Amino acid sequence: MTTVYWFRNDLRLADNPALLAAGNEISPVVLESALDGLPSIRAKSLEAGWAALNESIGGSLRAVTSLIATAIEVGADKVYASRLYSPVGIAEQKAVGLSLKENGIDLILGDGNYAVAPGSVRKADGTPYRVYTPFYRGWLQLGWEAPHPDVEGVRWVEASGRAPIANEIRAGEEFALETLERFLRTRVSGYNEDRNRADLGGTSHLSHALAHGEIHPRTILARLSDSAGEITFAKELAWREFYADVLWHNPHTVTEYYEPRFAKMRYDFDQEKFDAWCAGKTGYPMVDAGMRQLLETGWMHNRVRMIVASFLVKDLHIEWQHGASWFEKHLSDFDVASNVHGWQWTAGCGTDASPYYRIFNPITQGYKFDPNGEYVRKFIPELRHLEDQSVHEPWLLIDGNVHGYPMPIVDHAKEREESLARLEELKSL
Repeated sequence: MTTVYWFRNDLRLADNPALLAAGNEISPVVLESALDGLPSIRAKSLEAGWAALNESIGGSLRAVTSLIATAIEVGADKVYASRLYSPVGIAEQKAVGLSLKENGIDLILGDGNYAVAPGSVRKADGTPYRVYTPFYRGWLQLGWEAPHPDVEGVRWVEASGRAPIANEIRAGEEFALETLERFLRTRVSGYNEDRNRADLGGTSHLSHALAHGEIHPRTILARLSDSAGEITFAKELAWREFYADVLWHNPHTVTEYYEPRFAKMRYDFDQEKFDAWCAGKTGYPMVDAGMRQLLETGWMHNRVRMIVASFLVKDLHIEWQHGASWFEKHLSDFDVASNVHGWQWTAGCGTDASPYYRIFNPITQGYKFDPNGEYVRKFIPELRHLEDQSVHEPWLLIDGNVHGYPMPIVDHAKEREESLARLEELKSL
């Protein structure tokens, strides 16, 4: 009998347990509503993933408006899908499951896109971990299955609906596997240090593929050995799973503070300063290069994400939720758990957080992680006339700002002291 497979954040054929369980006669679909409300860069990114998947199954994937109508059309009484663990994903699969059930159709969910499912790693007393390092040890001890075999011999049944439209963004399972191979071949050996260098491109560039489920983390972990770079990369994958676990246990932290006391801190919201931050026009080159990279490419280097987040919260005194929302609108690799808990880590209010008094200096961070200024010059054309490290403090040069680059909108040293003063206020409450 034909079944319907609802592709969600699992746009791949390899290591997809739910797809393996769906049988050998499948009508593959995505929901058109998945694009609703997405800004252009994210919508194009998702559509590119759909188009790549469609090509890999011979053009049978369809974007549909109703799973019920599709199941009735192809004569299916079962819809298969991979499980999501975010609050929105959980709510969606509950609502869809009930709606299908009312029409005599079962929704069957398989394992999602984590080596270890959120909620699985716990302390001896059954409570969840609040700190990454012991979570990581428990994650390793619990372990994970080997990658599941590829789907083979399936007859894909084309339902009514829209065929995905390809665009200029490179995406999909094949590209994800190529990216993994390139990373293992050329960059993993230096990953320990190079991952923090914004100018080197030393990261894996797999965040997009992981966010869209174009590759399973098990597939990556199965390829890693015990070199220093590979162990460090596995730990980064564990951070992703830790944040998913934290959000699974604390769904309110999508918008609320993990440490509630920080909600009482004194914050500001200056629209003009926030707009300058969003546009990459704060006058601090490392911050602005990151924000412009985000607008231009839909991605930002992870080290720079921390720098721009610290600047928003600690220098501009704007609550982290505003920044997390901006990232959600523009990141093509958006992952809700990693986004909100990455922001809360930098803001000092999350689980296993960087202490609030750790305030990134946007100038010294530039000197350290873009030592020749190449990253800044790439994304800030107004500063391309400056050479080497001088690009990080253009206001010190006679001609530093002659091409219209703004002067700093705040004095970092003063705002650092102001942030620490506000922390002392909070302690007294």
